[in-house]
Parts: sequence; C-alpha cells; structure tokens
Amino acid sequence: MIQWVWAFLDRPVERFDDSARFWAAVTGTTVSAKRGAVSEFVTLEPAAGPGTLKMQAVPHGGRVHLDLDVADVPGGRETATRLGAALVLEHPDYAVFRSPAGLTFCLTPDGRAEPGARPPVTGPGGVSTRLDQICLDIGASDIERETEFWRKLTGLPYRVGRRPEFAVLRGRPGLGYDLLLQRLDEDRPASAHLDFATSDPAAAAEHHTELGATVVERFEHWIVMADPDGYPYCLTARDPNGI
Repeated sequence: MIQWVWAFLDRPVERFDDSARFWAAVTGTTVSAKRGAVSEFVTLEPAAGPGTLKMQAVPHGGRVHLDLDVADVPGGRETATRLGAALVLEHPDYAVFRSPAGLTFCLTPDGRAEPGARPPVTGPGGVSTRLDQICLDIGASDIERETEFWRKLTGLPYRVGRRPEFAVLRGRPGLGYDLLLQRLDEDRPASAHLDFATSDPAAAAEHHTELGATVVERFEHWIVMADPDGYPYCLTARDPNGI
C-alpha cells in the first residue's frame, strides 16, 4: 500500500528559518523555496538521491509527523479508519489522521518522489551519517495495538529488535525510512523522532553541537540529542552505508 515515506518536521514559525538551516546542515541538504498559502512548507533537497525530509512552520509547539504516499488516497483512508485511525482532516488531495495511540500522519498522493537510496553524508573528519529511520515512541499500554496498526497499514516486513522494547518495520531503500517502534516505560500519546545512522556517533554529536544541538543522554549504541529548538533525535551506531 505505502509507496513512499516522508518525515515532516513541524517547527514553530518564529524560529522556522533557523531550524531549517540547522536540519539542512546536519543532513547535507539544501532548503527549497517556500511554498504553501502562507509560505509554510519547505523540502530539504539532497545533492543526490530522492528527498525524504520536509518541514512545516506551525503557530505553536512542534513535532515529527509522517506523510505516507499511496496510490489511492480514498482507499487508503478507508483502510486507515478500519484499522483504528481517527480522521482529522479530509482534503481533496490528502487526508490527515491520528493513529490509535495519537500519532499524527497523512496519506498523500503517490508520485512525489523517485524511490531509491540516498548516499550517506560525509561530515568533518570523514564521519558518515544518513537520516534513515523514524522512531515511533509508544506508551506501554498502547504498544500491541499500535504495532499491529502500523504493521497492517504499511504492510512492511516486521522483526523484533535486539532489545525487547524495540521492533522494526523495514522500509529501506524502497520507502525512504525504516520505522522503529519503541515501547516506552510510561503511558502517553504516541510521538515520533528521527534517527541518524552514523559511523561515529560521538564525533557526529560533536559536529551537531557546534551547529547548535545539545547532547541529552549517551548510551552504548546511540546518543540522544536535542535540536536547537529542543526537540529530540538520535545518533546511532548503525551502519550508514546499510541498505
């Protein structure tokens, strides 16, 4: 059903230009011309390979949401609601939903991207990074229902992770991102954050902090970061050349 996955960064309008510059810098992309009724949208365009990341200026707060390109938006709408999603907004060209656990996503028309893999970005000291995973953070009481929802909606191959709180819906290279399902220790509405695969998480973290990010917490195989607006993302030790 799903033809392509876009990650959408919703960021406060008052800091939107600075936020776009930061994300362009850490992903090795170029910020497109603004578009939309109030110039609220941009695409972060890679030098090679398909685009996967867009941004939207919003009046308040911020988040990550998913745009899922489908061949048949009305058919996708019926499937999503049958599986338990709540329809938030219906437009002639797209539809906005909340998943059963509260994560915002959109079903959008296919044909906006040419599927394929992007090459890694090489940063200072030869460190390679690739933004290749969207992590869905799901409360403990919602994890079974939410996992089943995303498995059926996407139809992607599913595997349990090395740690019991993780599972993966593998979408790369044909869909832009893998989806990591993370069971939280707390109960709260589901949210999402972005993950980079990197050849050297510590060196990548140093580079990102020079650009305005903050290190939040260090683990054995990943580092939790906050972008300059305070929103989390992770630098992981997964192979950025993996496909």
